[in-house]
Amino acid sequence: MSKQSSGAKLIRKAKLIIWDEAPMAIRRTIETVDRSFRDILDINELFGGKVMVFGGNFRQVLPVIPKFTRAETINASLVKSYLWHHMERIKLTRNMRARADPSFSEFLLRIGNGDEPTIRDNLPADRLKPSQLACRHYIQDMYIGSNSLDVETLLPGGRGMLSRTLRNFCVKGDPLNIKVNKLSSTKTQLPFDFYYLKYCKPTEILNTAENLGEVLRGDRIENSVYTFQMRQEQPCEVVCRQKLNAKSAKNFKEKIDDEYRVNMILDNLPVAVLRQRRDGSQSTTYEHGFRVGFKGNYAGSKEGKYFINNHLSFRVMYHRDAETDTARIVGFEVTPNSINHEYKEWNEKNPQVTTCNPNTKHLILGGVIPQEVDTDKEVIFSYDVSFKESDIRWASRWDTYLLMNDDQIHWFSIVNSLMIVLFLSGMVAMIMMRTLYRDIANYNQLETKDEAQEETGWKLVHGDVFRPPINCGLLCVYVGTGVQIFAMTLVTMIFAVLGFLSPSNRGGLMTAMVLLWVFMGLFAGYSSVRLYKTLRGTEWKRITLRTALMFPGILFAVFFVLNALIWGEKSSGAVPFGTMFALVCLWFGISVPLVFVGGYMGSKKMVIEEPVKTNKIPRQIPELPWYMKPAFSILIGGILPFGAVFIELFFILTSIWLNQFYYIFGFLFIVFLILVITCAEITMVLCYFQLCSEDYYWWWRAYLTAGSSSLYFFLYSVFYFFSKLEITKLVSGILYFGYMLIASYAFFVLTGTIGFYSCFCEAGLGSDDFEILECQLVASYALLVLTGTIGVYTCFCLVRKNILPGED
Repeated sequence: MSKQSSGAKLIRKAKLIIWDEAPMAIRRTIETVDRSFRDILDINELFGGKVMVFGGNFRQVLPVIPKFTRAETINASLVKSYLWHHMERIKLTRNMRARADPSFSEFLLRIGNGDEPTIRDNLPADRLKPSQLACRHYIQDMYIGSNSLDVETLLPGGRGMLSRTLRNFCVKGDPLNIKVNKLSSTKTQLPFDFYYLKYCKPTEILNTAENLGEVLRGDRIENSVYTFQMRQEQPCEVVCRQKLNAKSAKNFKEKIDDEYRVNMILDNLPVAVLRQRRDGSQSTTYEHGFRVGFKGNYAGSKEGKYFINNHLSFRVMYHRDAETDTARIVGFEVTPNSINHEYKEWNEKNPQVTTCNPNTKHLILGGVIPQEVDTDKEVIFSYDVSFKESDIRWASRWDTYLLMNDDQIHWFSIVNSLMIVLFLSGMVAMIMMRTLYRDIANYNQLETKDEAQEETGWKLVHGDVFRPPINCGLLCVYVGTGVQIFAMTLVTMIFAVLGFLSPSNRGGLMTAMVLLWVFMGLFAGYSSVRLYKTLRGTEWKRITLRTALMFPGILFAVFFVLNALIWGEKSSGAVPFGTMFALVCLWFGISVPLVFVGGYMGSKKMVIEEPVKTNKIPRQIPELPWYMKPAFSILIGGILPFGAVFIELFFILTSIWLNQFYYIFGFLFIVFLILVITCAEITMVLCYFQLCSEDYYWWWRAYLTAGSSSLYFFLYSVFYFFSKLEITKLVSGILYFGYMLIASYAFFVLTGTIGFYSCFCEAGLGSDDFEILECQLVASYALLVLTGTIGVYTCFCLVRKNILPGED
């Protein structure tokens, strides 16, 4: 409760305040009220000097606190508070209830003696609300317009989220404080603090507590001078005036040239500018933030001038509860204007400008001259506020920000990816069923006729398949790191799909990824050491140390260089030293020990036995055809995995580099599963052809085949840079390619690990009981084809439902 609220005004007027059933309250609750009253009334006395009457039975009634012991419950009661010794206890001399109602006293006595019979309530049916009806009312409250429980609300495109709080109710006159965030630009990708420019500053600038993800994103949330009252119009409020010197004018001009936007926050909603869609439709869309200013020229002049948006017209949408007359904010829009304010005489306490109508205080926009930015120019900052009641409920208020993009393109992306899976599964099944069936028939024929003919094909190398590869230690490090990335990605997506990482939880996604990466080090150590022991390695502690340091060390080195460049530009996107130190502590204090714990657990496990004994003398590898050369087959293998994700990749890059929200994790999760299947299948196909060519060096080939999709990932990011972005500064370009290099490297490790494990299983199958396991492999691929067909048909029906809703 703030000092300016209506509740505080009521407290100041009150002569007597009664708290009924006070013994049921926890003492700290009453002590909090005491401190609040002192603060509101500015009087350092008990309850600010107000007369308080606490009613209740202090001898028999205690607060009800779950899982508390008797001693803890007594300690939490009012009689243990420091307030108890300052209270005057007034005892009743007569039992007022028993005197007025003797039957009630007898009823209490019967209950105490156990003589009162137990009865059922037998409530009438018309007073009970069926559970299904209550559930349907709740769904209609959450999803506007859903008059029936439709499967549409369960689609992955549906953007449900979990709210962090349900308290944001405001009464008329409650103060609303706007917070300012970073200045952002898609042309430079270098955020700056709001007060880097010479805007109006409050008496004391207070930084809002930020989580790890917000700091890494470059967010700097601070208080501002923009304040107003709930549901009270405030037209043309003058904030302050600023005189620009040469430096401040230069800063404004640079930010206008780079198309910087101002970001503000009200009730955790970002400010947005309402725009018409570019396709010519009547629907509107939101642009995040508003421009610092614009360039133009006066009529009859060709000289370019800089103009600042110094007047902001805010519009706050709210949803009102008719029963309580409280409201919740569901929208926050702004219309920026550039106005050269004029005044006759400046009054610092109550400034008045002549560009406002003295009767209505509305702006006189006709013929208003825009505010130019130049040295020694005086700029007057002002704003006005309007409120509009909205039908949008509080739980759906983020839909306006998130429902800007059409879902159809994402459905087409999934269908495209599933078609790739279907094609690949069909090809794999056809090859396996045709080739393996022929091999089985030949081998069975040899056994029946006892013909000693020379074996051909992949059976010849089954004694060399598990021969340790070159640099097996490095391979184990990469595989363990890939398992760590896979586990982190999978868990993050599950939490995101469930709604825990919604955009309202600013920085939550980045924080979750960092923390999950740290704690998934356990799996990295276990996987790398387990594989290393399988390859007959002995120095498992050295492998564990490399697993803990190599990949994060490379990422941290690149990140440190990029952060130094950002720091040199004086951008707020530079990670502070304290946060950098916290990241190092997470790395060496949690991640590294967990990697060693996982490595120790892996070293104690039984070594994975090879299905067949490895030959002592390596078999000579024949000359390979051109299409089975490592370079060609590796590059070909990465095309299909990248093709399964490149459409979704476009939206991810757009959300990162063009300052848009991305909250369609349902689609992303499906695409991720398709990526896993595609990487596994294409690697297994090429691995089979490699073994058929009697080339048993499949370990690194399998890893690089799926991992080569990262090359196309990076090439696409280069294409996106030149086709979609307007970055011109050298530092901004280095930042873009540096971060995309990090992303491509992580994508390489992830996909390479998926491809490796698929071939590891395939090689084990191909080296054991041939006839049985080959048939199992064929059956598994036939099942893949079946599930792929079902998935494609399902998505086709969903797309048809979205595009042609009127047809069955």
